[in-house]
Amino acid sequence: MHACIDLGSNSFHLLIGEWKQGRIEIIERLSEKVQLGENVLQSGEISPAAFERGLNCLRRFKLLMHQYPLKQYWALGTNTFRVTSNAEAFLAASSEIGIDISIITGVQEAVLIYAGVITNLPMSETHRLVIDIGGGSTEITVGRHHNRFLTESMPIGSVAWRDRFFNSIDSSPAVLTAAMEKGRAEAYAVFNSVAPGVERAGWEEAHASSGTVKMLANICQGQGCPQGSMSLKMLHELKPLFAETIAQKGELAGLKEARRDLLLPGWCVLTALMEAYKVEALRFSASALREGMLDFMVKNEKTLDAMLQSDLPSVKMAKH
Repeated sequence: MHACIDLGSNSFHLLIGEWKQGRIEIIERLSEKVQLGENVLQSGEISPAAFERGLNCLRRFKLLMHQYPLKQYWALGTNTFRVTSNAEAFLAASSEIGIDISIITGVQEAVLIYAGVITNLPMSETHRLVIDIGGGSTEITVGRHHNRFLTESMPIGSVAWRDRFFNSIDSSPAVLTAAMEKGRAEAYAVFNSVAPGVERAGWEEAHASSGTVKMLANICQGQGCPQGSMSLKMLHELKPLFAETIAQKGELAGLKEARRDLLLPGWCVLTALMEAYKVEALRFSASALREGMLDFMVKNEKTLDAMLQSDLPSVKMAKH
């Protein structure tokens, strides 16, 4: 039995699973909205409040892990750990709790996300565009099976864009709409820098993971889109409704209160990405980084080992 801990800029995730009869069986899932990347764009460090939220979450993860006969665990820190000046202090504090964290690069993160997403898709010769919008970074991969033709990590995420463009939610719909347009335009500039590479790699279907994408997919479903899918046309049509909902503190089908602060920045990031890469529609993937980590752990002497070895150094998987 293995445990994977994905320490994102917005949420921390724990996944426990094991290999049974030729497939991975998920035993336990736990996610908490920690927002470790809160205000990192301005301060360059993990704030004291976020620092403590993160450690408290890891203490709860540790208690849950103790309930299972784990052979190994793997804890990976992503964008916030890559860009903050006090990340090493957090790693030292988490080690005292009994959880050792490895920091991975954005490209390494993208490799594992791609592995996680394709584990939940049928075998196909189709070239797939796989996207993950995190709190501080967005990972982009184009591949077929375990062959990747493009792997990128972009410095843009829903928490970072919230802190940059939506510091005050006590604004009128007009003010918020203007902020959405500015956030979308700047996000487009970021994504457009690698658009030629995405086009050269070629893709036939698009899949996107993360809580931000799940939120937007749920809202689109409430507006008539098929379950788990969303279109660029629908996202544009929902722009005024989103601004009004936040300005009026109203309710919206598919929007959870815990995600309300990421609705507008999430719209900016996803809409800009779809525009930059000419994605008219995409599907939400419930599998992402942690599923890729688990797949790697249980099959690391097989296909995934060959896939990862050029991008990932040896990552310590500590005994539990």
